[in-house]
Amino acid sequence: MRGRGLRGAIAFGLLAAAGAAAPAVARVEMTQDEALRLAFPPPQTIERRTLYLDDAQAKQAGDAAGVAIEARAVPYYVGRSEGVLTGYAYFDTHLVRTLPETVMIRIAPAGTIVAIDIVAFDEPHEYRVTTRWLDQFRGRAAAGAPRLPGAIRSLSGATLSARAVTDAARRVLALHRLFVQPRDPRPATPR
Repeated sequence: MRGRGLRGAIAFGLLAAAGAAAPAVARVEMTQDEALRLAFPPPQTIERRTLYLDDAQAKQAGDAAGVAIEARAVPYYVGRSEGVLTGYAYFDTHLVRTLPETVMIRIAPAGTIVAIDIVAFDEPHEYRVTTRWLDQFRGRAAAGAPRLPGAIRSLSGATLSARAVTDAARRVLALHRLFVQPRDPRPATPR
C-alpha cells in the first residue's frame, strides 16, 4: 500500500515537472497572412505601411483614445481593388491579464470599424471574448469611441479581455483618425 502511494506521488511529481518545463504555446487562431486575406480577399492588393510617431503625436493620440499609445512605430495595411481603397487593417498586440492577445481591427474607408478578429489568444479559453460580443464594434468610429461600460456592453467572465479589446479599438481608431485617414493621398473612389 505504502509503495503504491510513493510511486503515485513520484509519478505525479514527474508529470508536474514535465508540464512545468514544457514551453508555453501561443494559441494562434489564424496567421497574419490568413488574417489579411480575410480582410482583403483576392483580387484585392495589400500595401503595408508604417506610421512613425514622435512623443507629442503619441501623447495626442493617447489623449484622443483615452488610453496610452506606447508603440512609436505602428504598421498597418491598406487594401485596394482596381485602385479603389477598400479599407485598412491594424494588428494590436496587448496583455490581457499576464499573457498576450493579438487582434486585427478592420477599418472601412469612412473610418468606421468593419470587424475585430482574434488572431492569437494566450490566456485560458474561458477568458476569450465571443464573436457576438465583438460584433458590437461594427460601425463604431473615433468620434463615438467605444467605452466600457457605456457604448460597449461588459462581458461577464472575460472582463479583462473585453477591456483589452476595447482599449485596442480606441487606440486604433484614434491613430487612424489623427494620422492615417486624413493623409491617405489616394482617393477612395476613382476620378
